[in-house]
Amino acid sequence: MSKGVNLKELSQRLNLSQTTVSRALNGYPEVSPETRKRVVEMADKLGYAPNSQARRLATGRSMAIGHVIPRSIHEMMNPIFLEFIAGAGETYSKHGYDMIISVVDDAHEEEAYRQIASRKKADGVIVHGPATSEHRHELLKELNLPFVVHGRIPGAENETSWIDMNNRRAFERATNLLLDLGHTRIALLNGLENMDFARRRRTGFEEALAARGLAADPALMRSADMTEPYGCDNAMEMLRIENPPTAFLVSSMITAIGVARGVGQCGLKTGKDVSIITHDDALSFLPNSGEVPIFTCTRSSVRYAGQKAAELLLAMIADPGAKPASLHLDAELIIGQSTGPAPARTG
Repeated sequence: MSKGVNLKELSQRLNLSQTTVSRALNGYPEVSPETRKRVVEMADKLGYAPNSQARRLATGRSMAIGHVIPRSIHEMMNPIFLEFIAGAGETYSKHGYDMIISVVDDAHEEEAYRQIASRKKADGVIVHGPATSEHRHELLKELNLPFVVHGRIPGAENETSWIDMNNRRAFERATNLLLDLGHTRIALLNGLENMDFARRRRTGFEEALAARGLAADPALMRSADMTEPYGCDNAMEMLRIENPPTAFLVSSMITAIGVARGVGQCGLKTGKDVSIITHDDALSFLPNSGEVPIFTCTRSSVRYAGQKAAELLLAMIADPGAKPASLHLDAELIIGQSTGPAPARTG
């Protein structure tokens, strides 16, 4: 294994000046994509690790990316955030960036961003969990702090850089699958609907029903932190009413596991008596795998989203004058064991 080389040795191997190599590794826009690719590949091959302090001095950058997490970010953010960070961290590391994570009280969130900007603690930030009524982007623009949103800010899609899954389309497709199987009593266990992603998922659900001449039943719709007990308790409650649902559309794997437990505790069988479709963020610690996955799901990797969000942000930092960029990801619909035709009603 190579012991690594210094900048001078790397430059000699590439037959380029040290300045060009340094600029290529630091993402300067005046370096051509072909040259940058050649430099990065040779640096990886030779085990070149830039001196972080030298890079800071050379570029005037902090060589760090900030993540400010208010304590009110809800329980389901924890596993999703960790998976997102794992993906983003891979990109940061590849480009010589460090990561700063600040967990703050809600009342101190604005101050945390102001300190990052005034003390130059980070060259940019990623905004997590945009709400339906969102204002952080206005503050970050005022601070001239580059940012990328994981999700979308309603009404600001054209003026901000973001990466998001097509939540509305994913839940529209999932609902249509259940309708095609003959289900008309479909329950929705959603995330908190003051969050933009959850509002879009509800819209997809309601639009798919409306297209078939059906209306969503408020008695079969819930919105809360996406925990396992939330799924179990609400599934059992709904399955015991006079006209129970025959299917559940669920916003997270963890909640879907709770729904499956509730179905079993009611003496019913998932995939036969009750169908379940869930969204799967492809969490590494909770795989929905196998030749036939346990759950039918809409799948979109949050780790991949982290990688791409980091790439978008680093590109913005390298080229401050660039226009906002976005990436809209489509979820894959995967058929598993948890869905089947609607059971015939008796009586």
